[in-house]
Amino acid sequence: MSDGLDLGALTGYLAPWGWAPDGAEPASRAELFAGGKSNLTYRITDGTRDWVLRRPPLGHVLATAHDMAREYRVMSALATTPVPVPAMVTLCEDPAVIGAPFYVMEYVEGSILRQTKDTAHLDDRQRTVLAHRLIDTLADLHEVDPVEVGLGDFGHPDGFLERQVRRWSQQLERSRSRDLPGLDDLAAELASKVPDSQRASVVHGDYRLDNVLVGPDQQIRAVLDWEMATLGDPLCDLGLLPVYAAPVPGVAGIVSDGMGPHNGFPSLESLIQRYADRAGLDISHLSWYTALGYYKLAVICEGIHYRYATGKTVGAGFDQIGNIVEPLITAGRRVLT
Repeated sequence: MSDGLDLGALTGYLAPWGWAPDGAEPASRAELFAGGKSNLTYRITDGTRDWVLRRPPLGHVLATAHDMAREYRVMSALATTPVPVPAMVTLCEDPAVIGAPFYVMEYVEGSILRQTKDTAHLDDRQRTVLAHRLIDTLADLHEVDPVEVGLGDFGHPDGFLERQVRRWSQQLERSRSRDLPGLDDLAAELASKVPDSQRASVVHGDYRLDNVLVGPDQQIRAVLDWEMATLGDPLCDLGLLPVYAAPVPGVAGIVSDGMGPHNGFPSLESLIQRYADRAGLDISHLSWYTALGYYKLAVICEGIHYRYATGKTVGAGFDQIGNIVEPLITAGRRVLT
């Protein structure tokens, strides 16, 4: 048994897909990827090939927040588009196999650039190329016609932004265990200033540098972590960019901060304008979307803190997550003023 993963049961389940470990069962091996603080992601091997398995976190799973079938469906649908995604192997919705639903996908070679130290080897040209490819891949995603790829019913774009504020407020209530000054005020301010959506697209929901795999040539080899994907306002993805690319005091080093003006990447203004020129969207209200990004991240981190406090996490780094919730709240309120 690996943390959160029954290798014996998994070996038997994957046999029809050619999973054939050598030696005595369970010869399969699993390695939990470091860095992720939500769904659990493992690199699994049978001795001849590597695949990746995703399953929900242990315990206290928020409703709709860790839907394996949605991740599997959206990546399967995007396989024929310009958006790079791993090839899907199989989806298992039966929790009896390993204790939770899961899916398996092909392993893609590439680097996760999460912190400033991970991008320190890049020169200025490489940083610019990488940033532009990240933005262009986002624009590629938002140009996908959901109906054409079978995702026409993947979400409900009408009233999407209003529902986002309500949804994350409801998620907070399921994890609320302490007083968080300003968080309810931030939600109220967001609800009172909802902009009009300009169009509906497939939205990743958590698009940032460390949710893509990067090749040595600065190519985006795969976009990962689709657990919050839906149909909605594409500016939600764009507005999240400053949340990670311009880290606030008390947050940098805990949340990913691998790409931003602070470490030699192009200015946020230039990247946002590059996207706007490509997408043809009005970005004059982008600050609202960025404030929503801070609110979402604060709620997510509070949920992670709750699971850590109740002993329902595996892996390292969870002990600091609760400390960054208040700085995120402050940053979100500042953006809205």
